Amino acid sequence: MTGILLFAAFAFFAFAQAASARNGAQSAADAAALAAAQDARDELMDRLGQVVGQDDNWLDWLDGVQDPEGVGATAAAEQLAAENDSTVQGGAQPTVMGGYPGFRVEIQTNYTVGDSIIPGTEGMRARAHATAVIQPRCDFDPDADPKKPVKLDCGDEIVNIDPGDFNPDDLPDASVLFSVHLAE
Repeated sequence: MTGILLFAAFAFFAFAQAASARNGAQSAADAAALAAAQDARDELMDRLGQVVGQDDNWLDWLDGVQDPEGVGATAAAEQLAAENDSTVQGGAQPTVMGGYPGFRVEIQTNYTVGDSIIPGTEGMRARAHATAVIQPRCDFDPDADPKKPVKLDCGDEIVNIDPGDFNPDDLPDASVLFSVHLAE
């Protein structure tokens, strides 16, 4: 009877080790996906600052119609994954979820599940994936003229953009115009 109880306790411990590794992997994947999307959001803001007053389609950037290129998204994801003792597998992949641009990241932990009574688990690494999206937060008149001042209702904040007298430094923080959140 004691042998059975000991075996059950060791088996429970092995499953707990695997669950802990899986939770760590999911946390790393979530952080990496959010980092990729936040980097792309910052890039989106830089490009928005360049097109206001220069391009008659600049309002499309506020609707999320223009997808960010995500030039630094993979590097941002890799950095956050590394801080969580994990490695990004295949880079930050651009995707669209719910009509919003985002990035899907798959990671693998650098650490293993560890020694247990279940043969073969000592070398196994946990894997996980997550997707984060960039969602516009501001509403504006759909008939707004991109050549005239535009009032953006961003929930708690009103942002006025005058393309005729525009300075990119007048744009608010990226989090005012766009939210970044996990979608999967």
